[in-house]
Amino acid sequence: MKKFLALFFIVFSISTFAQRPLSDSAQISVLTLGPYQGELYSAFGHSAIRVYDPASETDLAFNYGVFDFNQPNFYLNFTRGHLLYKLGVYPYDLFRDHYISHNRYVHEQVLNLTQAQKQKVFDYLFWNAQPENVNYLYDYFYNNCATKVRDVFVEVFGDSIRFDGSYAQAGYTVRDLTHSYLHQQPWGELGIEICLGQPMDKTLTPYEYMFLPDYIESGFNHATLNGMAIVKETIPVYESTPEKLSFNILHPWIVFGIFLLIVIALTVRDWKRKQLTKWFDVIIFSVMGWLGLLLFVLWIATDHRAAANNWNLLWAFPLHAVAGPMLLRNRFSGLVKKYFLITAIILLATLVLWAFLPQQLNVFLIPLVVAMAIRAYSIHKLL
Repeated sequence: MKKFLALFFIVFSISTFAQRPLSDSAQISVLTLGPYQGELYSAFGHSAIRVYDPASETDLAFNYGVFDFNQPNFYLNFTRGHLLYKLGVYPYDLFRDHYISHNRYVHEQVLNLTQAQKQKVFDYLFWNAQPENVNYLYDYFYNNCATKVRDVFVEVFGDSIRFDGSYAQAGYTVRDLTHSYLHQQPWGELGIEICLGQPMDKTLTPYEYMFLPDYIESGFNHATLNGMAIVKETIPVYESTPEKLSFNILHPWIVFGIFLLIVIALTVRDWKRKQLTKWFDVIIFSVMGWLGLLLFVLWIATDHRAAANNWNLLWAFPLHAVAGPMLLRNRFSGLVKKYFLITAIILLATLVLWAFLPQQLNVFLIPLVVAMAIRAYSIHKLL
């Protein structure tokens, strides 16, 4: 609450600056803040805009990455893809020092703008910071805190600003780009790649790469305004020290590998006894079924565009949530045996065609899918 009260007074205070023009010494800058691996949401870095005018002692950071946990129906809106983010306005020194304290680099690109152009950008930001304009509908890849920084200048300058994407290697997908930031977040990467579907494998243009802050910085370095380079100079305000890579014994490869070994040992025991460990299969397939139901709802019942056409449903199939508990009822054994034979065939086909599916499934899942296939076939044979 204190944070948002502070935000209110800061936004209120800038009204005094909007009533007079910026001075000749004013600067508009694009800020790029480095990633931080302590949290998943900060692993991609951040972008913002700085307005600095020493004549009027104005020094503000405009940050499109603010959201309020207290907004009505926060979790429901998040699930439905209706989450509102907002433009926050902060004293630049506090904003900068926050990132430095987390060892996140701070790069400032001072823009080559005329006095009139600076004023137009500042006026737009002030308008955008008003309560009736401050919110926007967040999208992971197409309308986030980085793209909004780019879009400020597109809105203000229109076709006069051009982003030359020839510097960037073409052909990357959303998945390729996000993967490069998540080496220290394997569970976060896995969660993202389970919940999001085939749109993650869309090939992007360099302009679309700018959903990532690093590409905002690169994009502005290769942008022109009325034919002139838009960046006047780049100031390395703070360079982070390299983060130490730590070994995590709970890495998905290890966890799912151990799970596969447990499944193999349990299955060998079941075949020797010619009797299923039903409780184990009920838990596993019920959990996978409920996960599949979540993925299906994200696909058809929300506005999360990136969650559509999710091929993870091949292994996390919603009907598993029904078929699992049916193992405990002998009267359904014939139907259940056929269901799990089909399931085993689908899981085996998924493994064989893994590299050729329209959606690139996360390789960490392979031991899990192998384990499910073993148990599905065992159910068919031993039930």
